[in-house]
Amino acid sequence: MATSVRYIVNDVDAAIAFYTAMLDFKVDIHPAPGFARILRGDLCLLLNRPGAGGAGQAMPDGQAPGPGGWNRIQIEVDDLEATVEKLKGARCKFRNAIVAGNGGKQILVEDPSGNPIELFEPPKR
Repeated sequence: MATSVRYIVNDVDAAIAFYTAMLDFKVDIHPAPGFARILRGDLCLLLNRPGAGGAGQAMPDGQAPGPGGWNRIQIEVDDLEATVEKLKGARCKFRNAIVAGNGGKQILVEDPSGNPIELFEPPKR
């Protein structure tokens, strides 16, 4: 059984374009305009538009799923600076600058719907 992460996105096609072009994901399935499953290594990312399918439906209290927040996926990269420059060249939005610590370096970039992605480069050994 695979483990998946679901992100609510405003536009599934825009999210697919971002994740495949910028972060090396591959489309696994895209059966409807409101849903896609994309893969990067062992990470299975489910992209869902609000209102589409069961996962996009409002809760009994009326609260609707939406993008954004602070929960995030972490993607390990070999060269954080080069990855950041690639994303800046595509006019991607960052929440912060690169932060370095004993455990490595990281930065938060947003997908087209505002969902955060932590890009992480472990320390060189």
